[in-house]
Amino acid sequence: MSQPARRQLFVTTALPYANGKFHIGHIMEYIQADIWVRFQRMQGHQVHFVCADDAHGAPIMIAAEKAGQTPQQFVAAIAAGRKPYLDGFHISFDNWHSTDGPENHALAQQIYLDLKQAGLIETRTIEQFYDPQKAMFLPDRFIKGECPKCGAKDQYGDNCESCGAVYSPTELKNPYSALSGATPVLKTSDHFFFKLSDPRCLAFLDQWTRSGAVQPEVLNKISEWIEPGEDGKPKMGDWDISRDAPYFGIEIPDAPGKYFYVWLDAPIGYLASLKNHFDQGGAKALGEARSFEDFVADAQVEQYHFIGKDIITFHTLFWPAMLHFSGRKVPNAVFVHGFLTVSGEKMSKSRGTGLDPLKYLDLGMNPEWLRYYLAAKLNGRNEDVDFNPEDFQARVNADLVGKFINIASRAAGFIAKRFEGRLGAVSADGLALLKLLREGLSPVAQHYEQRDTARVLREVMLLADRVNEYVDANKPWELAKQTGQEARLHDVCSTCIEAFRLLATLLKPVLPQLVQQVEAFLQVQPLDFAQAQHALGAGHAIGTYQHLMQRVDPKMLDALFEPAPEPVAEVLPGGEALAPTIGIDDFAKIDLRIAKIVECDAVEGSTKLLRLGLDVGEGRIRQVFSGIASMYQPSDLLGKLTVVVANLAPRKMKFGVSEGMVLAASHADEKTQAGIYVLQPWPGAEPGMRIH
Repeated sequence: MSQPARRQLFVTTALPYANGKFHIGHIMEYIQADIWVRFQRMQGHQVHFVCADDAHGAPIMIAAEKAGQTPQQFVAAIAAGRKPYLDGFHISFDNWHSTDGPENHALAQQIYLDLKQAGLIETRTIEQFYDPQKAMFLPDRFIKGECPKCGAKDQYGDNCESCGAVYSPTELKNPYSALSGATPVLKTSDHFFFKLSDPRCLAFLDQWTRSGAVQPEVLNKISEWIEPGEDGKPKMGDWDISRDAPYFGIEIPDAPGKYFYVWLDAPIGYLASLKNHFDQGGAKALGEARSFEDFVADAQVEQYHFIGKDIITFHTLFWPAMLHFSGRKVPNAVFVHGFLTVSGEKMSKSRGTGLDPLKYLDLGMNPEWLRYYLAAKLNGRNEDVDFNPEDFQARVNADLVGKFINIASRAAGFIAKRFEGRLGAVSADGLALLKLLREGLSPVAQHYEQRDTARVLREVMLLADRVNEYVDANKPWELAKQTGQEARLHDVCSTCIEAFRLLATLLKPVLPQLVQQVEAFLQVQPLDFAQAQHALGAGHAIGTYQHLMQRVDPKMLDALFEPAPEPVAEVLPGGEALAPTIGIDDFAKIDLRIAKIVECDAVEGSTKLLRLGLDVGEGRIRQVFSGIASMYQPSDLLGKLTVVVANLAPRKMKFGVSEGMVLAASHADEKTQAGIYVLQPWPGAEPGMRIH
């Protein structure tokens, strides 16, 4: 197999949103991309493999506020938890950055200005919901109400989860803000639009999507957005790329108080992470002497993105158009994968069908079991992948351990004990076997290139079958017992070790840690496809064999998919948590007294207050204003006993001085339970009695 010309590759995975931990979908995508990247490096190509946290947007701003943190603090805490996942599953990113980095701010603003210069940015006045309490325009997902189609309550502002209807937030019945509960009001605002419906954009996207840059099944999906509909207009309209303050994001350079919608700056984060990689010296360490600007401008540099099928539109329409019309290179290809299911079901932690990657590692499960299994399922097409525990166990135990690892374990001991740890000459039948394996290098490499790792592993295991047939035919354990068969034993075992090395070479992108152990055992330089053309040869010394991989223990799988315990709901009496604990001395400071309501009047100018005249046993009448008018008429309260905070400092109000506080109970959430209930003592209590 001839060595291909050296390529220069820029590879990314989709940016995870910085509001939570990695889930197994992230890990599947990273493993798929990592395998492809490792294969390219084994071919001698230069690869820059980068990613970043997607750190902007209203959801993060709101989550940070709830956590009592700044958005920057919030996303930094999320970023700090990424390393155990990436290291744990041997993901070989060269750089990990954040879309809130200065590189992304500068690049996003420049790309916007370039698009504006190209005449593809338009300002329009739009009408949208505004939360008067939060003083902010509401994203669609933060508006709730009744579905205009089926009437289901508590539905989001863009679609109904009950009937599936899609609509505009303004169509909701009885809308309310999910942030404050307030009724939103319609307000106008100037927004900026990227004119994707411009004939130039449509012509370019039609050409680019049909160039081989996307898989056929993806092209079928996105073509409907570009092709004219019944009205002669494309389904894809212009893209609203701006949001109003307050918003956590990148400010639009010529529009104070306006920010880029998170999906504009998120993919630019790929370039920003690459620039950070160059600026920090990472590219130089990989042999790249050029600047970031020179590198990305080079027509020979190839750019590839690995993404899930849920974000196709942004990556195959918006992103390439942004790059092209801002004068930048477009991706060579966008590789789309499907979702991951467990035993044919959508993942659910409560049903025990969730696959938590960190739990997987914490249980001591080998990360390369999962790399191998997912690789055996991924075929380079946009298809869902199913994780079946029984199949997982069978594939790992039968293929990896039974077919591959056992080749070395059945031969290495004889080499060490009988032949001083050195390989011998290989005879004709062994050479034929090794020739067969080397002939498999090129087709396997082609499958790797097409990301068809399922076919890679099928073919590698077929080759492993041939090696095991050779072992079973020659039975080294029996040769070792026969007089005069030393040379043949040496020959057979040497052939096995040579074959094991070739199989390890083919599996290295999938099993990097395991093959690193193999390299140490074989006492060789890092394996690659070029070296595989040459044998280790007679006289080569190998190290002491140590078992390389354990079998899957079914108990581990049981533990992995053990349903999560039912969450113990926090009991909030009256809808709110208890106040911080106080001591008896703190309580003693509050003087609670029995009071008789001897006067009660409505307060002119107020719809909430009643004026109470209270006999607290002092020989005088106290005046107290209480916000209970929604529940009581003055006649309801006259002559009743209640409880008052007697030593509360007098408070001067618009309507007069209030000399205490009448105790009343209410639920924290008026929507859950409305009403205000004045406390009444048992009969026998007298005005002025203290409550202890």
